[in-house]
Amino acid sequence: MTGQTFGYIRVSTLDQNTVRQLDGEHLDRVFMDRASGKDQNRPQLEAMIDFARDGDTVLVHSMDRLARNLDDLRAIVRRLTEKKVQVRFVKENLTFTGDETAMATFLLSVMGAFAEFERALIRERQREGITLAKKAGVYKGRGKALNAGQAADLVRRAATGEAKAALAREFGVSRQTVYQYLQPEPQ
Repeated sequence: MTGQTFGYIRVSTLDQNTVRQLDGEHLDRVFMDRASGKDQNRPQLEAMIDFARDGDTVLVHSMDRLARNLDDLRAIVRRLTEKKVQVRFVKENLTFTGDETAMATFLLSVMGAFAEFERALIRERQREGITLAKKAGVYKGRGKALNAGQAADLVRRAATGEAKAALAREFGVSRQTVYQYLQPEPQ
């Protein structure tokens, strides 16, 4: 008896197209995250790993869709193959079963290292772009979460003892943002 075939799709932004990743593949179920591949903290990735059973196959468009970090890539593939789940990368035409040859292990490492390198280049270019935009006076950073009236109201209400979590929910900000507004202004 063969197991089920699952697709794992990951995109970093809401406007990225997910269709091309596993188009034309027969899948019993798809798990999709809209999150960065920089770490393993992805709800659908965890759900897929928990759901997968002996004999199942996980299809991923390419290694960089599963992880952008070599250690994470190895760890995810290992977690799945230890459960006797095959992991197949469509673009690279590689399948991992847990019974890897030295060449398969080498290819996973090299291809994973390229994905990690690519992410580092993206971050480097982003930092360079921000630096240039700041010099040109174009980049102002992220705007304030609250206007002056909202900020004053938040500070006043927090001073009366209202719960910070409740204030965060009401103002539509994180608790960390609430605490930042409660910090005294630097002199």
